[in-house]
Amino acid sequence: MPKPLILELTPDQKSDVEGLLLLLRDLPRNTRMRAECVRLSGQGRTALEVAGIMVVHPVTVRRALHRFTAGGTAALADAPRCGRPPKVTRADLDAMEEMLDAAAEDGGPTWTLPRLAAWLQRERGVEIHPARLSVLLKQDGFRYKRTRTTVRHKADEALQQIAKDQLEGLRLYG
Repeated sequence: MPKPLILELTPDQKSDVEGLLLLLRDLPRNTRMRAECVRLSGQGRTALEVAGIMVVHPVTVRRALHRFTAGGTAALADAPRCGRPPKVTRADLDAMEEMLDAAAEDGGPTWTLPRLAAWLQRERGVEIHPARLSVLLKQDGFRYKRTRTTVRHKADEALQQIAKDQLEGLRLYG
C-alpha cells in the first residue's frame, strides 16, 4: 500500500489554487477536478480521503497531486488534444447568443437552425451544418421549440365572420 500522499501548500500556492477555482468559472471539468484535489490535499487530507470526497479513484488523485508538485497550477490544465480545432469558437456562440437576445427583445424574426447557420456564415465567417449547430446549442443549454405554421394571429375577425356566414349559406342541408 502506498504511503499517504498529503501536500503541504505554501500560502502562495494555496492562493493560486483558490484563485484558479474561484476566479475562473468556465474551467474545464478535469482541470477543476485536479485543482479541487490539490485544495483538499492542502487541507491535510490523504489521497484516499480526497478520492472519497471527489468520487474518483485514488490513483486519479495521486496523479493530480504529482502533476501539481511537478509543474504548479499550470500543470493542472488538460494537455492539447489532437485533431482539428472546432469551427465554432466560444466567441461565435456568445455573439449568436447576444443576437438572439436582441432579436427576442425586439420581437424579431423566428430563428431556425438553418437560418442560424447562415447567420454564422454571413456575420462570423463560420461554416457549420445545422445539425452540428443543434448539438452545440444543446451542450450550451439553449432550449428551443418548433415554430407554428399559422397566421391565425394576423387574421381579421370581421372578415372571418363574413366568410363563415357565406359558407353557412352555401351548406347543403337535407
